[in-house]
Amino acid sequence: MPSPDADCIHVLATQQLTEFLAVVADRPDEAAAQHAAVECAVRALGADLAVLIVDGGVVAAVGLPVERIPAQALTEITDGRRTTFEADGRVYAVALAHLGGVTPGVLVLGREAIFSIEEVCLLRGMARVLELSLQALHLIEAERQQSAENDRLITSLQRRQRLFDELSSVQRAIARREPLRRILDQITSSAADLLDVEMSGLTVLDLDDPSRTSLFSSRGVPDEGVLRMQGVPVASLGVAGLAIMGDELVAVDDYANSPIAVPEIVRAKLKSVMAVPVHEDGVVVGALFVGSYLELRAWDPASQDVLRAFAEHVSLAITDARTLREMNHAFHDSLTGLANRSLFTTRLENAFATSRSGGVAALLVDLDRFKVVNDSLGHAIGDRLLAAVADRLRECLRTGDTAARLGGDEFAVLLPDVSGVEAAVPVARRIVAALRDPFDLDGREVFASCSVGVAYAETGTVDPQDLLVRSDLAMFEAKKQGKDQCAVFEPAMRESFQKHLEMEADLRRAVLRHEFELRFQPIVRLRDQEISGLEALVRWQHPERGMIPPLEFIPLAEETGLIVPIGEWVLREACRQAARWNAQRSSDTPLTVSVNLSAVQLERADLPMLVTSALEESGLPAKCLIIELTESLLVEHRPETLQRLHAIKALGVRLAIDDFGTGYSSLAYLRNFPVDIIKIDKSFVDDIGDMPAAAALTLGIIQLGQALQLSTVAEGIEHIEQLSELTGGNCELGQGYYFAEPLTTDAMDNLLFPNPPPVT
Repeated sequence: MPSPDADCIHVLATQQLTEFLAVVADRPDEAAAQHAAVECAVRALGADLAVLIVDGGVVAAVGLPVERIPAQALTEITDGRRTTFEADGRVYAVALAHLGGVTPGVLVLGREAIFSIEEVCLLRGMARVLELSLQALHLIEAERQQSAENDRLITSLQRRQRLFDELSSVQRAIARREPLRRILDQITSSAADLLDVEMSGLTVLDLDDPSRTSLFSSRGVPDEGVLRMQGVPVASLGVAGLAIMGDELVAVDDYANSPIAVPEIVRAKLKSVMAVPVHEDGVVVGALFVGSYLELRAWDPASQDVLRAFAEHVSLAITDARTLREMNHAFHDSLTGLANRSLFTTRLENAFATSRSGGVAALLVDLDRFKVVNDSLGHAIGDRLLAAVADRLRECLRTGDTAARLGGDEFAVLLPDVSGVEAAVPVARRIVAALRDPFDLDGREVFASCSVGVAYAETGTVDPQDLLVRSDLAMFEAKKQGKDQCAVFEPAMRESFQKHLEMEADLRRAVLRHEFELRFQPIVRLRDQEISGLEALVRWQHPERGMIPPLEFIPLAEETGLIVPIGEWVLREACRQAARWNAQRSSDTPLTVSVNLSAVQLERADLPMLVTSALEESGLPAKCLIIELTESLLVEHRPETLQRLHAIKALGVRLAIDDFGTGYSSLAYLRNFPVDIIKIDKSFVDDIGDMPAAAALTLGIIQLGQALQLSTVAEGIEHIEQLSELTGGNCELGQGYYFAEPLTTDAMDNLLFPNPPPVT
């Protein structure tokens, strides 16, 4: 059940409706109820004027004297021929709702702003309640006028008053949003009391099979009868079934002698029975019935009206419950039950308008590894993870805070009435810590850390939407700083993000203008220091900033998907250059060329075909191409990833794990993936001459490679001491500035062929 102050939409749909029901139900006569309804409708919907027309005449008005209400325009509005009218020099948008029953009419509201769909729905609900109240008051008035005739009419009047009291009680229960079953049980019992019978019940059509009906609420029906009335075909339900099928009231005074009597019911001593259909949006959804076991009953028109009145309130309760469900779905995320973006925005705006302690804080929460979980374990597990994340978010918040799912794996938290950012940071840290713990999903441990951006603003200093932008910028900063942490918004972040956007625009232009170049770093055999291969490294030659290193633009290229065209060019160009150099060397000592592959490229189904095309176009043998993968690609792989790697391996291409030892690799990944080479990360090589532990780890990796029959390449060799340790440890290959920095194509030509043949 939503709280009364959840948001303006809920206030409109609950508090104002509650006030309307209470005000109308408490009025003693028809005129008072009409005037109260018009005044309450104006307040509830923020209207400038309201007019209630009954039988073609204005019976109540607010906002304009009756004589200044344009009669012709009002007639056209009620006939549906126009939606606005002008009075006193102002143009009003109008909304209207029709009243049926014994006093048919139209309730018309006007204001300068157009009415929303939700407001029109609320107006129709008010009109429906007014119609029911006027119907009850009309019955009372009719009985009051005849009360002087005899004592029977006095008794009837008392019964009508009891009816009005009971119906008012039901209306208040609906307005309080009491459980639907409790309301329907109240209606069923009240119908039996008012009609002075021993048995009553409500049967409703099954949602899955409308040809069958089940007893939903009952009084005086034996337990065995309740069981027999579950899932019963409508056609065999007797009087209630006839009421449903014919959509009309069916009354039987002498049931035993009726041609439609069911023998089993006759044996149960039922004397008289009456049933009336129940509707939802004009469609029959069940029947309300009453019966007498003690005496025959003549179901006079007054009794029929009583049962119809209760059936109408059953319809009202069912429709209200469905409307509440739809509103909940409209403003809450169906997967997690959290507020959705629309409700979060509304509450954020309301928090700024009503803050009493100075300010509002907004937290943007983004999962760090959700795509990996979704892709590797499937969307069903991904959805369960999102629901579990929502539960942990709720546990981190106060009662008045709001957690929302904005979309995908992005969540938001609203902290109203906080005195400063210092009050919000502990909440953000609590969320980060809560999401670090593994999630148990069907016995499987799933990890999903998060990055949180925190922004705070005092009331009146910023626009609510700008506060969300600030928290988004802070979240982006938390991602940049390594994820699994929170960051607080600072003005410099906006400038940083702007530079990020400018870099993205430059990168897109660079792809179109072919501003990229390749550098090649030699890979040598450590035992004789002969060049055996090259690693192709991409560089960006920016027209204004000069050479931009990969660490500055590769992450952005992966984020934007631009790594796909860049990576394809690198692969084709690297193969072409390697083939050109091999054409000038002995066929016994061909060079290999290593090309790095990103996670985004590995997601493409056409990757094996791209590799095949690059080899065929360049003429480079497949054995001379090495594809380098990061450890994280192995950990976060999907089944399709492994299939693509096997397809590439089948071409004769070799696979290497880059930066080995810095990620989450295990022997299982080395055993399950078709890997040929492991490249020892530079961080191990840096300390190999100074730290015994580093040397031991490095030698251990080399021995691991030998045991698994994998080649080992040491990265980042810069000193002779490092070279000596690695050579002594039987490391096969190495690269680094000790041998050569990444070289341009021309410089590599000079290194590979220092004495070119003379030109003749």
